[in-house]
Order: sequence, then structure tokens, then C-alpha cells
Amino acid sequence: MTTDAPLRLFWFLPTAGDGPYLGSQDGWRPTEFGYMQQIAQAADRLGFEGVLLPTGPSCFDGWTLTSALAPLTRRLKFLVALRPGIIAPAYAARQAAALDQVLDGQLLLNIVTGGNPGELAQDGVHLEHDDRYGQTEEFLTVWRAIASGEPISFQGKHFRVESPGKLVFPSVQKPHPPLYFGGSSEAGLDVAGKHVDYYLTWGEPPEAVAEKFAAARAAAASHGRTLRFGLRIHLIVRETEAEAWEAADRLISKVTDEAIAAARERRSRLTESEGQRRMTALHGFRRDALEIAPNLWAGVGLIREGAGTALVGDPETVAARLRAYQAVGVDTIIASGYPHLEEAYKVAELLFPALGIAPDRPEPRVVSRDFAESRRVRAS
Repeated sequence: MTTDAPLRLFWFLPTAGDGPYLGSQDGWRPTEFGYMQQIAQAADRLGFEGVLLPTGPSCFDGWTLTSALAPLTRRLKFLVALRPGIIAPAYAARQAAALDQVLDGQLLLNIVTGGNPGELAQDGVHLEHDDRYGQTEEFLTVWRAIASGEPISFQGKHFRVESPGKLVFPSVQKPHPPLYFGGSSEAGLDVAGKHVDYYLTWGEPPEAVAEKFAAARAAAASHGRTLRFGLRIHLIVRETEAEAWEAADRLISKVTDEAIAAARERRSRLTESEGQRRMTALHGFRRDALEIAPNLWAGVGLIREGAGTALVGDPETVAARLRAYQAVGVDTIIASGYPHLEEAYKVAELLFPALGIAPDRPEPRVVSRDFAESRRVRAS
């Protein structure tokens, strides 16, 4: 893949809390709407294309937050989680179409099957690993038909649906908002190949990412489809290499050995995610082997589940490492950094020029002006 095209950069909204240190309450910032608004508006103003909203019992609901933030931003896209096991596909299609209208065609959907049985049980999902992906496959079969306004008569193991096809309030994007998905198991790859637009991976070394993408491409080809690819990763960018590594060390400076041991025990007991297993294998909970590839640092994963690696370095070096991922197929980077407000500025001010990204200064959404005015009138 060519590396001449500009990368699409998204930022992360920390809806389960934020702070300057991992594994510590020092400087902790709880999830508050005002803080989420600051980060979203900064990402919008700085030129990030969109924001990812995570999901789970410890996260502020992404659909509610998106509805509240949309009128306060200009053209920011919102990548919101859609959970197949906890909502009916027909209702989810109507909900997504409505939100896409509110966002004037800026909604993106992240399909999250889930890999933690304990968290899934809180939402009433009690299926084994492959059955959960079977449920996701059925959900997307129904959801895509209804979201596209196509009639469907479906009876599967998990869903039975009769739909005449017409969506009274269709989405702005056709046939429906784009679908993003990350699943590293064979069952997950098959779902990706059959249904989604973007396949996402966490930040493994580029050669491992290339192998995973090859498997995803093969799965898509078996269904007569193609995929685009995205990378979910943390960024620690400073003016010099030394400053960046100092910032990385500072981020985990308050992580204790006891906290790492607890994370190891919790992960071995609770997760069934193949992607999480691959993340954990990169560091093995060892502090002395965290640079797993040039400038690719696994320190975040010592304590944090999910995306556990960061690219660390000066702007030119980090840009070069991102181009290496672009060379194997990545065109979208979904980035984050602690704390997320300050790091959004550092990434935009230092890394954007090295990547040739010029901040976009779009006009506000019409709906944003109307909504903001109504809020002002009510408050006066």
C-alpha cells in the first residue's frame, strides 16, 4: 500500500476516567461531561477526524454522550460502540439511522462482541466465545438489511425477524453508517470478512499486523468483499526521543508490582479475548522488556486492558513508525494518550506536521448552531 496518502487520525474519549499516571489515583480525573466536552472540542478544533468512545459497564454510555456532544462540535465524527448481544438488531438500526441524521452523516459504528464473560454477564450475555460471534454474525445480517431499507425474513439461532424493509427515518450515509470491528480469533475474522467495512487491530509489531491483515483479507475475499484497516494505539510524542521515553517511564512510575500481579491474575481469569491474549504476550508482565519493536512500547498493557502499546519518540520517528503500519494496509489511526486533553494538543502540534496533516477548519453543523442557540436561550 502507498504511504503517500494522508493518514486519518482519530482521538479517544476516556469515558471511564483519565489522568497523568496509570495505576494511580494521583491527578485522577473522573468522567464528567464538561471534561469530555473539552476533549471533543479540542479534537475537533485541532483537526482530528473523529473520536472513539469505548464501551463497557465502567464507561459512560457512548450513545448518550455522542448525542450531547454533537451540537457542541463542528464536523467531528463519532465512532460509537454497537453491542450485538444487548440490543435487538431492528431497534439498533433505527437508533443508528436517527443518530446519523443528528450528526449529519458523521456517525461511525464500532461492533463490539466482547471478550470478558464477567462484564458480558452484567448485560445479560451468557454465551461461549464462538457462540457470541455467531450471535454477532446473525445480528449484522439482520441489522445491515434493515439499516439499508431492504426487506428481510430471518430465523437463526439467536434472532427471528420479519421486516418489510422500509426505514421511516433512514440514515444520511448510504447504505448505512460504516461498520468498524476488531476480532483476532478465527470466528472474529470470519465476521469481519462477511460484514464490516473497517477491520481494526491493536498495536502489535508491523509484521504481526501484516499477518493478521492477510487473514482478514482472505476472510473478506471468501465472501467477495474487501476491507479497509485501522490501528488502535497510544502515542507519546515529544520534541526529542529522550523526552518521549521519560514521559513513557513517568506514565507507569506509580504502577506497583502488586498492581501488575493483580492485573495478571485478573486477565488470566476473566478474559477470553484472543486480541487481549496477543497483547499480553507482547510483554508477559515484565518491566524489563517493554520495547517490543523499534519505538513500540508495551508499558500501557502492564496494567490496562485493551490497547496496550504506544509509539514513543520524536515527531519524525513516530511518523516513520506510523508509515510502516500504513505500508501494510492501515489508513486510519485511532490514537490516545494520558491525559487525553493535553496529549491531544501535543500530538496535533508535534506529529501532524510530520505526517503532512493540515488542521481542517470546517463550518459548524447547522444542527449545532440551532441546538446551541436553544441551549443559550433556555439558560438565559
